[in-house]
Amino acid sequence: MKYFVVFFFLFLTANTFAQTGTISQKVTGYVYNDNTKSPLMGANIININKVRGAVTDSNGYFEIDVQPTDTLHFTLLGFQSLRVKVTNDWIKNKVAKIFLTEKAIALEEVVIRPFNLTGYLEVDSKTIPINQNHRYNIKGLNLGYEAGEYSSGAFGKVLGSIFNPADMLYNFFGKKSGELKKLREMKKDDTVRTLLESKFDRETLAVLLGIDKKEIPEILQRCNYSESFIQTANDLQVMDAISSCYEQYKVLKKK
Repeated sequence: MKYFVVFFFLFLTANTFAQTGTISQKVTGYVYNDNTKSPLMGANIININKVRGAVTDSNGYFEIDVQPTDTLHFTLLGFQSLRVKVTNDWIKNKVAKIFLTEKAIALEEVVIRPFNLTGYLEVDSKTIPINQNHRYNIKGLNLGYEAGEYSSGAFGKVLGSIFNPADMLYNFFGKKSGELKKLREMKKDDTVRTLLESKFDRETLAVLLGIDKKEIPEILQRCNYSESFIQTANDLQVMDAISSCYEQYKVLKKK
């Protein structure tokens, strides 16, 4: 009996220690322009491991929940992105200074071609291109597929994906399921969603999912999203689209 008590006490102590070791802590810092040393307002910080976000204020200040060895991803329009590993020293000292380097961007000439409008609605409405994208829903599933004029035969692909057990969704999501589980965590953090809503470069989304940016259009194509959606959607819309497709994949996998 006494051995059982000793064992139970050791187990309880170890369990308590393990739980204490996983408690999130806050770190703070300031983000500066590496060239001018001035604070950068509106820089986005995302904890890749915990899928939590923060934004710097007018003084470049931020704070975010972390655990040791977490990786923080810093981004700001016009600056090179930066990844910083959270160390025990940073957690102990609480404050760190982060410097972002400006990008050297060569602007190309842009030619804006206006529509030749006549002022007559019946005539002008025929000259303005309209993206006609549609959602197809399958009875029994609460999710659907989007298709448009640039997605030829999309409806046939939808039916094929429902009835073909070797569909490409299985080939992709079966390999990426670990990374794609982060999608649920992304939806919980308003800061992350706000950040993705303002972005169109797919960089932050790719970092969060642990995939290459080039794979994102491929995912959307396999989910039967139209080319026009792939090209024009912001990162938040893309995240929601991939999330819906992943949930669809899990439903199909169970059947």
